[in-house]
Amino acid sequence: MTTDRNTKTTNTTNTTNAPRKPPQEGTALSAPFWEAAREGRLVIQRCAECGQLRHYPRLLCSRCFSDRHDWAEASGEGTVHSWTVAHHAFHPAFANELPYTLVTVDLKEGVRALGRWREGATPSLGQAVRGGFIQREDGVDLVFEAANG
Repeated sequence: MTTDRNTKTTNTTNTTNAPRKPPQEGTALSAPFWEAAREGRLVIQRCAECGQLRHYPRLLCSRCFSDRHDWAEASGEGTVHSWTVAHHAFHPAFANELPYTLVTVDLKEGVRALGRWREGATPSLGQAVRGGFIQREDGVDLVFEAANG
């Protein structure tokens, strides 16, 4: 891999030997999220006692501390809370995608979600967005785009 302050990072690794992205196996706690994601659905963990929604999946409810939960389907609609442009790959398999934008979205259901920003204009704070999953060879990505785009 070569880098230069004035040029985009390029991956010179042979594509057959290129590093693979980390697997999206999930855990017993997050498996329903990943199963729904592979079906193109965004689901959020919901406390079975008090109804509090929480994302990312957690063992206990932060409101009533119950360990019982189920899953609620989310719309994927929300507004931009923040974003960042990644210029350094957190894992070698993402190096050939640099730079890319990660966006934190306040979903209308009241929780935040993190995803990739579709190519195009830079997001803006408070911008209405919609999200969905796109399939890739080795998994799925949660991707957000402008609601009118």
